[in-house]
Amino acid sequence: MKLARAQMNNLETPKTKKDLAKHLGISRSSLYYQPKRNLIDLKLKALIKKVMSDHPSYGHRRIALELKMNRKKILRVMKKFDLKPYRRRTKKPVKPEDIGKAPAIYQNLIKDIIPARPNLIWAGDFTYIKFQGRYIYLATIIDLFTREIVGWAISKTHDRFLCLEAFEMALLKTKSKPKYHHSDQGSEYDSIDYINKLNERKIIISMSKKASPWENGFQESFYSQFKLDLGHTNRFEALGELIEAIYQTIYEYNTTRIHTSLKMSPIQFKIQFNQQIINKNINLIYADNRV
Repeated sequence: MKLARAQMNNLETPKTKKDLAKHLGISRSSLYYQPKRNLIDLKLKALIKKVMSDHPSYGHRRIALELKMNRKKILRVMKKFDLKPYRRRTKKPVKPEDIGKAPAIYQNLIKDIIPARPNLIWAGDFTYIKFQGRYIYLATIIDLFTREIVGWAISKTHDRFLCLEAFEMALLKTKSKPKYHHSDQGSEYDSIDYINKLNERKIIISMSKKASPWENGFQESFYSQFKLDLGHTNRFEALGELIEAIYQTIYEYNTTRIHTSLKMSPIQFKIQFNQQIINKNINLIYADNRV
């Protein structure tokens, strides 16, 4: 009887942490342990969501660069909490003037060139931005080395004048000209006025093959990311507000937005490159003086 009662007592639930620890054969402090991984991941989740809010086009690589963390860690937490960058897919309006248009005489001359300095290759293109049931058009010029948007223009119509305005801005802004100008075979870039402008400045003309947008991939990539950063245009009441937002988005792209391949913004990359050239020249001068 006494033995049975002792066994029953051993089955009773311990009443204190000390008793429970003794019953389980562990230290009392281990009963207070909570896994830290979930708390750390929740804090990182909040940081990731903040970056995604500020930069909607950022994937895990640029989020990692922004937070100065390991990209595998960022990717793991994004997968854990199902955090995905927003991707918007829109259809381009058809350009009747380009339907049945004969291929241009110009070839893609830059496909095997890797630019090693600014103002070697500029690429031009334009895109459609829907606003209040109609479209406005944004033309841009991008430097393929720095990835900087060096010229842009906005219009209610897409024609050669829109693209020429962006090109003229690039010339004024950089106080330079490219060796190559690349574009698609759209009627705007294949127009007599645009071709003459390039020939006057002795700029080599390069064009993508017809119906080959990937041959102007830098511009295509810029526009897809740009529209994500710009956001929904229906939040603007007036056209002027939208135009201001477009200018601000381009400014932020050039100055603060991290470019995946550069691991910094285009302007920061250009400044770094120019400083390297200055330092190299100083070292050469110093070496010559020593001789």
